[in-house]
Amino acid sequence: MPVHFVISPDEMFAEQRVALAIAGFGASDCPDAVPAGARALRDVSLGATVVYRGWMLNAREYGALATAIGACGATPLTSPREYLLAHHLPNWYPLLAEFTPETRTFAADTDIVAELRALDWGAYFVKDYVKALKTGRGPILCDPADAPELLALMREYRGTIEGGVCVRRVEEFVPDSERRYFVLNGAPFGPDANEPLPDLVRACAERIASPFFSVDVARRADGALRVVEIGDGQVSDLVGWSAARFAAVWATTLHPAA
Repeated sequence: MPVHFVISPDEMFAEQRVALAIAGFGASDCPDAVPAGARALRDVSLGATVVYRGWMLNAREYGALATAIGACGATPLTSPREYLLAHHLPNWYPLLAEFTPETRTFAADTDIVAELRALDWGAYFVKDYVKALKTGRGPILCDPADAPELLALMREYRGTIEGGVCVRRVEEFVPDSERRYFVLNGAPFGPDANEPLPDLVRACAERIASPFFSVDVARRADGALRVVEIGDGQVSDLVGWSAARFAAVWATTLHPAA
């Protein structure tokens, strides 16, 4: 079955597109408004397996993309359920709880100040189901009374609180120790083909039932490796990876388009 990539035309993905084409894969543009319909997928061949490479999509948008792919007589590599398994923290957290900072999940309209005071952790990393605040004051707070301001900033910068609020216990990580790995069809890969893979990444590959996802791992101050984040691979950028290495992983795992 041929594999076809639907890739955002944004410059950020241009090098990946070239590398995948060199590896023998078919690719076509996926405009930012791809969930609007199947016209953007007109180059997808009947019976193809389609892989999306682009910006994050919410549940509604990804569902629309999967429907558009199906309307072309093709199949998304990652189903909407599998997409949300890796994309939304509360879905993957129970599968990896012992490998990642302790986390509590709350509705977006909960009394977050009272909930944080009840936790009494001393420091709190606050995010929604997908992302944390990367600008301004940042995602960590020590005083629960600061939580409403942080959530307001998240809504301002992101437009919404996606899913709900996740509060993670703060752990001290070694600076610059975070690395991204990808898991494709159950096989884990690192940015350097010659570097041994951590057992922690192999454990994630065994526990997360999604065909393509990313695993971000960092070393804690006590030396332990910890999972910082799981993400759907289609919307995870190449942090620390070359486009050539990324394409090689696909070429050795899945057959390029005929």
